Amino acid sequence: MTDRLNLTIDSSMTGRIDKELAHHLTDVSRSQLHKWIEDGNVTVNGASVKPKYKLVVGDEVVVQPENPQKIDLEPENIPLDIVYEDEDVIVVNKPQGMVVHPAPGHPNHTLVNALLYHSPLSTINGEFRPGIVHRIDKDTSGLLMVAKNDRAHRSLAAQLKAKTNQREYIALVHGVIKEDRGTIDAPLGRSKKDRKKQAVVEGGRHAVTNFKVLERFTHYTLVSCQLETGRTHQIRVHMKYIGHPLAGDPLYGPRKTLPGNGQYLHARLLGFKHPRTGEQMSFTSDLPDYFQKMIDHLEKNDRPS
Repeated sequence: MTDRLNLTIDSSMTGRIDKELAHHLTDVSRSQLHKWIEDGNVTVNGASVKPKYKLVVGDEVVVQPENPQKIDLEPENIPLDIVYEDEDVIVVNKPQGMVVHPAPGHPNHTLVNALLYHSPLSTINGEFRPGIVHRIDKDTSGLLMVAKNDRAHRSLAAQLKAKTNQREYIALVHGVIKEDRGTIDAPLGRSKKDRKKQAVVEGGRHAVTNFKVLERFTHYTLVSCQLETGRTHQIRVHMKYIGHPLAGDPLYGPRKTLPGNGQYLHARLLGFKHPRTGEQMSFTSDLPDYFQKMIDHLEKNDRPS
């Protein structure tokens, strides 16, 4: 949202201003709304208010968003772990902590900045996401396929839509999963309680995750997850939904969890048909050191006595 918004409060909106605006402005995060209110970008009857201000019938609310942060997309000489590359496709192993593409709050030092320094990319996905066919979260590591031209991009995107590609993730989750394997088929959408989160919601987008137990510890389980769909935060939300949130997850996991810099989730396997030759291609990536060291630690210290 970038335009000025004027609201006259009726009886259906007589709660705290931060909460009521969050329901009305579904494309704006709660933290961004708080900042606008604190900075005076939101007024009631011409005056600034606090986020906890309780609206009354007849209040005139004006929301004047701050000017969006200008992003200049520049190539950056950042080292890349390239697993495969030819004239059409790059398969890159993204480290934990790297954002995939620029956005407000992360205008540079992203995977896209690094890729632009390395190679020309497709133009289909917009100015700030060139070459990006699919994404993984900042704190998720592992394999991504990147298109170097528009023909390749269309082919790879079609495979994602048709669910013919392969994507397998390794996840470390809280608790002991009793079943050896299972399928989570639950629709996902924006959480009604916290707009920064995704959740299982009625009428949400179709989402299916298949999982298989690889190893059980006393308090944790190592699983393989295969995606049939690719929704935002899908594995993180689905595993929480069945009572086994990812270890280290700051958004969906418990406060008491394993130390680290985010969720223990790694995109281990990626398979697709080459967009030019039609050859079936498959790539794997070993767990990063921090992940493997945690598994080694659990094997020694989280076993039944």
